[in-house]
Amino acid sequence: MKKTILIFTLSAISFLFLSCSAQNKTIQNNNINSNYKYLALGDSYTIGESVCDTCRFPEQLKKGLDGRLNKNGNLKIIAKTGWTTTDLLNAIAPQEPASNYDLVTLLIGVNNQYQGMPFSVYEKEFPELLDKAIQLASGNKDHVIVVSIPDYAFTPFGQTKDNTPKISEELNRYNAFAEKISEQKGVAFVNITPITRKGLADESLVASDGLHPSKEAYEQFVKLLHAKAINILKD
Repeated sequence: MKKTILIFTLSAISFLFLSCSAQNKTIQNNNINSNYKYLALGDSYTIGESVCDTCRFPEQLKKGLDGRLNKNGNLKIIAKTGWTTTDLLNAIAPQEPASNYDLVTLLIGVNNQYQGMPFSVYEKEFPELLDKAIQLASGNKDHVIVVSIPDYAFTPFGQTKDNTPKISEELNRYNAFAEKISEQKGVAFVNITPITRKGLADESLVASDGLHPSKEAYEQFVKLLHAKAINILKD
């Protein structure tokens, strides 16, 4: 019990959605011999807070694609812990990403909800980010995948918050909007949220910080993403 309380205390004080942690970073694998280019846009769920670099879902997805397609991909990640849609929009231009990615994933919005930002901000900025993702995928909407927002209410950290049902209700609203806009723009939407809602029943799905998805959870994300990504890169 003392160990559990310590984890919660450290989690609440030292990291997460409130600020950029020590793991806040952008990553690029500069491989001049790559056969395809993959850009992952997002926040802590994309950068892989509290899991190893090769454990985060973009790295696991690339590894699976490389093996299945017998190719060598170049992965660039633009993501930081704590980023909202506003932060991600502001970060893309300085990174000067090319506009010829073969695959782009977008997972963003949990920090808008966590920080209590008006939902209208997401309504304005998520479509802008999706348009940007399409632009970076050589203007091809079929090469973009939107990933739903995980539900942190079903984590030990989430259980320390008041009114956890409200967290899930608000994230449902965010995900419903993201799915609607994705459909309107003809972009694939992959719902990984149900996986994260098993976090209390299956502790292996939660990282050591008591909040973020674990390597095992990301493996399950990738299982849902893999087939769509394969079809994209076979085109």
